[in-house]
Amino acid sequence: MAVTDNTPPQISGMPGARALGAISGPEPLRLRFQANWKVRVAMFRLLGAAMILSSAGLWLVQGAGADPEMNLIRFGVSIVFLLAGVVLMTAHEPAARPEACFDPVRRELRVLKHDAQGSPRTVLRRSYDSLGAARLTGSAVQLFEDDGSLLMELPLDSAATRGRLRDQLSGAVKILT
Repeated sequence: MAVTDNTPPQISGMPGARALGAISGPEPLRLRFQANWKVRVAMFRLLGAAMILSSAGLWLVQGAGADPEMNLIRFGVSIVFLLAGVVLMTAHEPAARPEACFDPVRRELRVLKHDAQGSPRTVLRRSYDSLGAARLTGSAVQLFEDDGSLLMELPLDSAATRGRLRDQLSGAVKILT
């Protein structure tokens, strides 16, 4: 049985390694704005299930079936409850959320929003020098204006993302602790 070493060769001494390092160097860091859509979707689905059950429950009420006009009203209300419940049950997270792009090459923050065709459009562009300060917490980054007012707060998905963002912003933006 032969043992092989599957580690890739080191290219630091090869000509052009600096060019390859420049290509794999700083990449823009993208973060998405997130509202608490998981809780909202759960609440919509719970309300939708309640409306669907109540549309069927209208027909279980004792003594309400004797009047034909009341049956017509009950039929209309149960259809409205059923349709509204189905709509609420199928509610999902919106796909067109803006995303923040921290560009280390241009040293700027861009907020991109995708249009109906899916192509990104820049809605905000700020240089790192124009930002007042940044606070990196365990789950979010807060960016402040020069006067101390909150510009935006973005969720962070991992400690690695927080570390990369701290590395990008250090030296250009005052980082609060």
